[in-house]
Amino acid sequence: MTSRRAGLLIPLFSCPSSLSWGIGDFRDVAVMSAWLASAGQRVLQLLPLNEMEPGQHSPYSAITAMALDPIYIHVPAVPDFRAIGAEGSLDTDDRQRLAAVRAAANVEYAAVRDLKSRALDAAFGHFLEAEWRQASPRARELRKYCQAQAWWLDDYALYRAIRRREEWRPWSDWPAPLRDREPAALTEARNELATEMLHVQYLQWVADGQWRASKQAANAAGVAIFGDLPFMVDGDSADVWANQHLFRLDMSLGVPPDAFSATGQDWGMPVYRWDVIAAEDFGWLRARARRCAALFDGYRLDHLVGFYRTYGRPRDGGPPVFSPADEPDQIALGERVLEVFLASGAELIAEDLGLVPDFVRESMTRLGVPGFRVARWEREWDVEGEPFKDPAAFPARSVVTSGTHDTDTLAEWWAEASVAERDQMARVPTVAALCGAIDLIEAAYMPDVRDILIASLFAAGSDLLLMPIQDVFGWSDRINVPATVNDRNWTYRLPWPVDAFDEVADVRERRDRLRAWAVASGRLMLEGVASLPRVR
Repeated sequence: MTSRRAGLLIPLFSCPSSLSWGIGDFRDVAVMSAWLASAGQRVLQLLPLNEMEPGQHSPYSAITAMALDPIYIHVPAVPDFRAIGAEGSLDTDDRQRLAAVRAAANVEYAAVRDLKSRALDAAFGHFLEAEWRQASPRARELRKYCQAQAWWLDDYALYRAIRRREEWRPWSDWPAPLRDREPAALTEARNELATEMLHVQYLQWVADGQWRASKQAANAAGVAIFGDLPFMVDGDSADVWANQHLFRLDMSLGVPPDAFSATGQDWGMPVYRWDVIAAEDFGWLRARARRCAALFDGYRLDHLVGFYRTYGRPRDGGPPVFSPADEPDQIALGERVLEVFLASGAELIAEDLGLVPDFVRESMTRLGVPGFRVARWEREWDVEGEPFKDPAAFPARSVVTSGTHDTDTLAEWWAEASVAERDQMARVPTVAALCGAIDLIEAAYMPDVRDILIASLFAAGSDLLLMPIQDVFGWSDRINVPATVNDRNWTYRLPWPVDAFDEVADVRERRDRLRAWAVASGRLMLEGVASLPRVR
């Protein structure tokens, strides 16, 4: 099989099917992967799937680095939900709410989470009586799962159970014995909240089973599933509560001024205490890497530069600082961290965009970790006219893309591109060879322009091509606008259910074109895929 591959970035929340409850779910990974395989795409890149804080939409603001978010459970397939009557068990109001979230143009997180939570609460109630207290085979399966995953699941389940009892107050506001994890207080809480903890463990067991079934189906179709490992979890998370000594809670994580924000960004999360983490041989990061490798075929390491030098702002208003402070220590730290993640066994790609020192990319090259090449950002900045680099010259060990979940879409970029930029793009050899009689300088973002830009990415030297699905279709819809907080970020849904793709003419055309590009660029070998749809 060729090492050259192509795939799409599609957030799971964006791709519900007709059976989903208003949000893409674990079952939809298999459905989406089947379509990707038919389109000659061999990678599905997802955003983080960790459980988000109630009321939050961003997958990068999670209360756990380990647990899957129950919001992605495919409720209709849960045996205990079927046992109580499935959707027939819902009352009239809930059926109306379910119809509303299914019909919504965007993900309605609060409504979806409320519906799923109550349905899964009822399912757990049935499991507790009919399975757990009867010591059934399924009860034994759950017990076995809890034992195997105890290394992360015990603290997470206890944290979630206490938070629910504490009416979702942050752990820093809990009674001091629990906040400070005094052993006697933890033992008492485990005894008092045993059923609540079992409920949390049950949801993770259900999620794990659904996830693994869909991933297995995707792999059988020839599609690898890539996850996304966020640089940090929220300060009010199970991991920070359980490992308080590893974090500086008096500092707030962020980034310095860059193209996204003239003042930089303050993410409000704690900062790593690298000296303590190193003294413990990076144990918590090793655990994160092990968990990610168990869930995904590969994963994107978010905000790579932060693992070399973390940018933090003191919460008392002092000046921001980098940790470590000097370049040799930064290189040593970053390479040690990358070695930890590489040792997990999963394929690793790293997000190295934005203000990244040259030494970071030099270090990545030494370690063989592919970084990202956003084609419209790759220019000869020191040459007169700042011409675009030809994607054909990108190194094989890199990930070429048209953008990320944080960038404007190709359609938006083209609409705002200056005459000089369009002229420079038209001069790129790979692009020029694809243009024919089309004048890129004056052209609107019509389908031919869209496809010229996409075809040039397929022709890139990079072994891996990952494109946001919006760019494949030429849409302007955004996943996220950095440094903004609003009700639209992270709520994007595809315009059609993923199990209805074959009924849509535009989708069939994109499928066949993607497949043709993949074959022509050596990113898909025809041997062994003869049963897939032929290109028109």
